[in-house]
Amino acid sequence: MPELPEVDAVVRRFNQAAQNATIHSVKIERPGIVAPQLPAQFKALHNTTILAARRRAKHIFLDLSNGLTLHIHLRMTGNLYVLPDYRFRPHSARLWFRLTDNRVIIFEDQRAFGRIHIVTPADIEDIESKLGPEPLEPAFTPSVLKQSLATTRSPIKPALLDQARIAGIGNIYASEALWHAKIPPTTPANQLPANKLKPLHTAIRKVLQHAVTSAYAAYTNPGDPIESESFGVAVYDREGEPCLRCHTPIARMVQAQRSTYFCPHCQPC
Repeated sequence: MPELPEVDAVVRRFNQAAQNATIHSVKIERPGIVAPQLPAQFKALHNTTILAARRRAKHIFLDLSNGLTLHIHLRMTGNLYVLPDYRFRPHSARLWFRLTDNRVIIFEDQRAFGRIHIVTPADIEDIESKLGPEPLEPAFTPSVLKQSLATTRSPIKPALLDQARIAGIGNIYASEALWHAKIPPTTPANQLPANKLKPLHTAIRKVLQHAVTSAYAAYTNPGDPIESESFGVAVYDREGEPCLRCHTPIARMVQAQRSTYFCPHCQPC
């Protein structure tokens, strides 16, 4: 599943390839991807220029010259990229934008969970109002992290995945940050020891910054192992393998229906 670093890579690459490009036409191969909106509504995008793509948490917004904005959520397997000729589009494309120079923007999504909608400024404000602070922004301080966790007794690992508390952290990077900070994933979020607050804040930013660099260099598709190998995970999906610090076998547990990987010695539950 694309997480903050992968979505960031998609946006950065998209801007390099398609910023200031003009949309000739839109073809929706799977109408469910834009529901409850109708394919006919997307004719409003014809002959509009893409001003820029931007990211908020795991959401992508494409600002257009006619004042409209496209909201794109990749969900589990979505991907957004540009090909040099619209005739080369893959059969798995769920929606595609032919550009006036005959290039094509592809929205590909094998499991068809992704969504694309035309949104208003009020819609964007509503989406962003439900999101917590961006963990890579300067405004995300240890104090902000403390405030984000202070109102929930949920275990720290699921709390880090709560987009209303901190925006953009996904399953891989939550497990990785907790390992780096030596915090048991079952620790109640509002009972995080004071001496662990700064290490967790540092770990979140360090892990995400490393992952953003890695994803931009190597990310291709959701679930592609190239990204994870480049990032160099310490615990994620390493059940039974030795901890990189103490050599204890990495363990796995299920929290909030998601796999959590941790070291039983470094992060005793």
